[in-house]
Amino acid sequence: MHFIQKLLGKDEKFFDLLEASAEEARSSVQLLVAILESIDKRPDEKTLSEVMQARRKDKRITNEITEQLCKTFVTPLEREDIEALSASLYRIPKTVEKIGERLMILPFHLHRQDFEKHISMLDQATETVVVMVKGLRREKNLEKVGELNERLQYIEGEADKLMLSLLHELYRKKDEPMKMIVLKDIYELIEKVIDRCRDAGNVITHIVLKHS
Repeated sequence: MHFIQKLLGKDEKFFDLLEASAEEARSSVQLLVAILESIDKRPDEKTLSEVMQARRKDKRITNEITEQLCKTFVTPLEREDIEALSASLYRIPKTVEKIGERLMILPFHLHRQDFEKHISMLDQATETVVVMVKGLRREKNLEKVGELNERLQYIEGEADKLMLSLLHELYRKKDEPMKMIVLKDIYELIEKVIDRCRDAGNVITHIVLKHS
């Protein structure tokens, strides 16, 4: 029976791996959120190390997906779609790691920096991606996927507006040049994490459209 399932492309391993990748991406963002919530303190190396470990775990999952694609004759989704989704999911923790690297080398604490809106958007975006990825295993509901993808598009649009607003405030205050550079970099990278979530949502929507 297992052989027949594999032959017909019903093997669940690709769904298992894609879901694991999505969960690892969400885990990396949750670690980032914990850092941003206590931004007045310099992030401890243990937490930052966990951020980097999350990216490495996701990289191993991505490599496993590539390996399984080479070994499997028939897949439950088209190969290029599996590859595209795997790559888009991996870019989430990879970008989070870049934020962790910036925070590790900061020469000062980011006192009184408010990341509450960023935290909310990051949480909503990654949660939505996980739901969308898990939905691929079940019956593919185009209407439901469309609603979730619209949510991601909305979050991404709000993130763009927030970044512009924060940059305007940053330039207006004319803070220390180094601090301005660091904050600008962090704002842009956080916005890029949300962009990566949107990209993953677009790939999933494309997959569901092809199978509807």
